[in-house]
Order: sequence, then C-alpha cells, then structure tokens
Amino acid sequence: MELEVRHLRALCAIADTGSLHKAARQLGVSQPSLTTQLRRIENSLGAELFSRERTGCRPTPFGRSVLSRARPLVAEMAALVIEAKAAAARAGGPRLRVGSTASRALAGWLRRLRQRLSGTDISLHMDVSANALLRLVATGQLDVAFVHEVEGFPLRVPGSLPVRVLVEREPQFISMARDHPAAAAPVVELADLAEDRWMVDPTVDGEWDGLRRVLGAAGLNPPVLHGDYLTAASLIAIGEAVAPCQPTSGPREDIAIRPLRGDPLAVRLLLFCRPGAAEELFEAVYTDLEAAYREAALRAAAYRQWLMRHKSPLLYAPAA
Repeated sequence: MELEVRHLRALCAIADTGSLHKAARQLGVSQPSLTTQLRRIENSLGAELFSRERTGCRPTPFGRSVLSRARPLVAEMAALVIEAKAAAARAGGPRLRVGSTASRALAGWLRRLRQRLSGTDISLHMDVSANALLRLVATGQLDVAFVHEVEGFPLRVPGSLPVRVLVEREPQFISMARDHPAAAAPVVELADLAEDRWMVDPTVDGEWDGLRRVLGAAGLNPPVLHGDYLTAASLIAIGEAVAPCQPTSGPREDIAIRPLRGDPLAVRLLLFCRPGAAEELFEAVYTDLEAAYREAALRAAAYRQWLMRHKSPLLYAPAA
C-alpha cells in the first residue's frame, strides 16, 4: 500500500482528536471506514501507530515519529489548496466563507449578510466541533467562524485569531417532555432531574465535560445517553430523557424549555476571523450576527423572560 496525502491527513486527524469517532466526523467518513483505513496503513508500515485505550487513541512512539513527518506534508498541501482557492476567488469576485456551530441565530445572520454584501458569494460550513472550525479559520479556509465555548473548557485557539465576544455567558436551558413534573415550574431545580436520563452529544467540544462537571458538583450521578441532539429530541418528547439546550431553542408542543436554577451550565459565544481580514468586514459581520442573535433571543419566550429578569443589555439594540 502506497501512502497518500489523504492517509496522512487521516493520521493527523486521529492524533488531533484523540478519537476514531471524532476524527471520522471531522473527515466526513464513517468510523468503520476510518478504522479499516488505519489498519491497512499500520499493516503497510508493519507497526501500530496508535494504542487503542478506553479513553481514546494515543500515538505510539513509532506513531509520533510518523506524525512528525506527516504534519509538514499535510500543512504544505493545505497551504497549496488555500492558495489555489484564493487565486480562484480573486478571479471570480468577492467571497465570504462562514463557519458555525449550530445556532438559532444562523438564518437571520445569513439573511443580513446577503443583504449587506450583495454580489458576494457567501458559503456556509457547519460543524459540531468548534475546534475544527477554528483550525479552518487559522489556515484561511474560512473567513469567520461563530462558535461556542463551554464554561470551564477553553477552546484550542490556533495562534492569535482576531475574536469578538458576542455573549460572555449564555445560560444553557433544559429541554424535557411537556408533561414532565418539573415543567410545571418556570425555573427548574437540578435536583428535580436527578432520576432522569440525561442525553448529551460527546462530539460537541466540551459538552460532555461541562455537563459532567455540573452534575458532579451537585452530587448527582444520573444515567447518561450519548447521541446527537436530533435523536435526543424524539426521546425527550416521550419522556425518555432530558438534555441541555440553547436558550434560543424554539417552542414545540411536546417539549418544554426551562432555565436551571442558578444557571450552572453556560457557554461563551465567540466570533473568530481569519488573520489579515479587513477590520471593516469583521465589524460588519459581527454587527449582523449581534442583531440576528438578539432577534432569536427575543423570539424565545423562556429566554426573553430570563433576559428581563437579569436586565440584560441584549434587550436593547445598540445606538446607531
């Protein structure tokens, strides 16, 4: 088997994420496919590159040696692709490449950007991993990225990317079945959910760590299901689980959204920009994001009430 750049890129992804599952999602392939590919690479080289442990994958000494040679090659190829795309962009007109983790503000943000930047080709790249998006910004493959950082678990920011803080501390609410006993109150006590199954997506950077920290601090050890939040919604609706959710989450007839007493779960909302981007563009993109987020926040009844109780400046549009 002759190693190709895609094989080296796969090895780097496994090393960076420490997980075959996370690396597969980052590369856009299935985990079984990536596992098979890794096995073939190791068979070709005649030695193991990673030790498979309960907590993830770690490079072996031989693996570290291979990675030290692979990383410069992958970086050079990425730079070549970036330069080629930049040349094509210059020839084809202005572009804005937007990255984002999931957010209810996204639709309003894109709508405003298209109105402001008429004639600009605006593309969107979604990813559950904020760290993956930041790597794309750092290498120039994205112009901006809107991400969240789980409180207590800082993102791995490559280099010194320009950044604006949209919300310093956004509380995370809880979604539960509409007929859940705790849903009768406007604010939920964490102890009232001690007997519930909690569902969390472990592929979202810091999500499981943040929830585990909060539950542990409260002396709770409930059963936890790992899965994506699309699946979670169907389980929550029938009372099989509860889950953290963004406070901007929209209403559903079968699901109740409630804040937690004391707001123990929180994230910071950040907008990053690629190095060298025009300050005027960064400011304009941030202004539109701020307006879109405010729109989404005020549309969500539970969050709007929370903002009013806390006299949040988000309730008021900045002076023109």
